[in-house]
Order: sequence, then C-alpha cells, then structure tokens
Amino acid sequence: MLRVDLNCDMGESFGAYKMGNDEEILNYVTSANIACGFHAGDPSTMKKTVNLALKKGVGIGAHPGFNDVAGFGRRNIAVSPNEAYDLVVYQIGALHGFVKASGAKLQHVKPHGALYNMAARDPLLAHAIAKAVYDVDSELVLFGLSGGELIKAGNKIGLKTASEVFSDRTYQSTGELTSRTEENALIEDDHLAVAQVVRMIKEQKVCSTAGMDITIQADTVCIHGDGSHALTFARQINESLQAEGIELVSIGK
Repeated sequence: MLRVDLNCDMGESFGAYKMGNDEEILNYVTSANIACGFHAGDPSTMKKTVNLALKKGVGIGAHPGFNDVAGFGRRNIAVSPNEAYDLVVYQIGALHGFVKASGAKLQHVKPHGALYNMAARDPLLAHAIAKAVYDVDSELVLFGLSGGELIKAGNKIGLKTASEVFSDRTYQSTGELTSRTEENALIEDDHLAVAQVVRMIKEQKVCSTAGMDITIQADTVCIHGDGSHALTFARQINESLQAEGIELVSIGK
C-alpha cells in the first residue's frame, strides 16, 4: 500500500488574533508545522498548538521563517548562511521547549515561505539550514521541496529528509513552485488539486504550467490552513487519498 504524510502549517496566530481552523484541521492531517514566533505565532499560540497536535496524535514540526511579520515571511530577505543557521537554531529551540515541556518529541523541521523557497534554489543557504537542524537534533526529519537543494543538503549531511509536494500550488518546468506574485500560482479548484496530489503520489509526476510533465517525489503533501475553505479541503483530500488506497501516516512513523 502507498503511504504518504499530510502536513499543514499551523499556529500562525498572534494572541487574540486567530487565523485558520487549526483544531478542526488537525483531524485530517498527520503532521503539523508550527510557527516559531518570527513570521507568525507567539509563545501562548505555540504552546496551545503543540498541545492540540498531541491531543490529536499528530506529528509536531518546527516551522521557522524570516523575522517578517508584516510580509508573513513571504518576502525574500538577503541573509548570509551564518545568519540563516542562527535564526533556524533559535526558532527550533523555541518550539522544542514547548514540545519537551509537554512530554513529547519534536518530529521534523520545515522552513516557511521565502526561506523555504530560497533554500530550494541556493545550495549554501540549504546547507546552513540543514546544518542547523542536524546540530540541534540529528534525528529530526527535514522537509523540503521535492528535487530542491534543501533535500540534497539534508541527505548529504546525514539527516532523514521528506520530499514535499503541494496540493494547491502550480509548478514550473524547473520543478519550482510558481511564485505567488503570478496569477496562476494557486489551484482554486479542489477537484483539480486532489487529482494533482493523487498523480504525484501514484505516478510521481506533475504537469507544469507549460504543460510539461516533471518527475516528483511525494513523501509528504502540504495543505494550507489559512484559506477560506481550508477545513473542507483538508477533509476532502484526506478522504480522497484514503479512497484511492493511500495510507495517511506521520512521516516519523
């Protein structure tokens, strides 16, 4: 039987300001990427989200990003490898404290937004992030874009990696995600999104915006929890994958 992890970015709130349907979506995913306080999140939100994930039996990962609340971590920022190393270690450490205090174990690390996309292209930045993860805990799983430099760096340094694909994003012929600045970056039709995911898992192929099939490895599938219909999509993709005979299981199991 085919197996895949289903992950979602979570804890992207601030105090009284809440976004997403984290508690409900946790019923349909197997891994949670929890914001660590830079692009989003705060201590109380981190603790709450960790405890919700534990309650639902969902694997917990750190979701470090640029210190850019105004841009939600999606704006490219010039950063040296040393600076990237420091900000990733710092943020993993913050979430790890809450995970340990709850008697649990951190499962993975997935960079957020611009940091993630830049690391998919830049070998030096990818190495710095992979080294940060390895130095904090060599047993952590590193999530990265399928075929990207972050996966290569993680494998080279000795980490377990999980090649990630995206349910609601379109792809370029290079294997990169279409920039969110482009009109066709997002797949708005849930049926098309599900069909893309099923094909990525079963055939290891995805069709680019140019109509070219590219090879892809789907260890974990990302869904976004901040869309207007995120909860209904999470339910739909969970049920559709299981109907296709695909087992949903946390990457750490």
